[in-house]
Amino acid sequence: MSEPLAHAALPDSDSVESRDVLNVQGSQASISGVAELTAADASAAGAFASSDPTLGEPSIFPAVPEVPERDRRFMALAQAAAEEARAAGEVPVGAVLVRGDEVIATGFNHPIGGHDPSAHAEMAALRAAAQAVENYRLPGCELYVTLEPCLMCAGAIMHARIARVVFGARDPKTGACGSVVDAFANPQLNHHTTVIGGVLENECGAALKSFFCRAAAREPRSTRGGTRRRRQRTGQRTGSG
Repeated sequence: MSEPLAHAALPDSDSVESRDVLNVQGSQASISGVAELTAADASAAGAFASSDPTLGEPSIFPAVPEVPERDRRFMALAQAAAEEARAAGEVPVGAVLVRGDEVIATGFNHPIGGHDPSAHAEMAALRAAAQAVENYRLPGCELYVTLEPCLMCAGAIMHARIARVVFGARDPKTGACGSVVDAFANPQLNHHTTVIGGVLENECGAALKSFFCRAAAREPRSTRGGTRRRRQRTGQRTGSG
């Protein structure tokens, strides 16, 4: 069984230095970003990792019976995009948008470096794909993402007319594919997207847990309690959804 993990982003900071670039080449596009975490960001990440009660709990969802090789291949590309987010100091979530067997776009989570609360991996991939094909509608395309989409991303996925979503780790905090709400199950909506969850779930979840554990390890022990108490007084949240 796998370990569910929360889709979280570290607090913004005025001292974060960033650069975000959109590269479009023919029919492929990618979002890249560079961000440097401050000590306060790392401290908050450590407090989140050490206090989040969902880390380490078994999943309440049944395991995916057998993952097709095609889904494994594209999810592996999404994992590679997530590693770009990690390298930039962002929470490691990656996405790949494909049409048939062609990769149209990739994107990774970069709300800190982009100073953009909407800069989730799914949103980055959707924006890049729309630019690549010069159309805001992406019918027949599939989106692979390492973490269950939130409500914001679910809405954008439906507006883009994505045919199928495949995600890795479940998100018990903000997941909109059944973990918290199921945005795609509403029969009143004018577009219906097929959703498959839990593909390479253990691997995707391990990458997220590793990120938060390392952030916690970098935080000075003497500051952890104070950071948590300050967040409680101000009502600050660490989730990105």
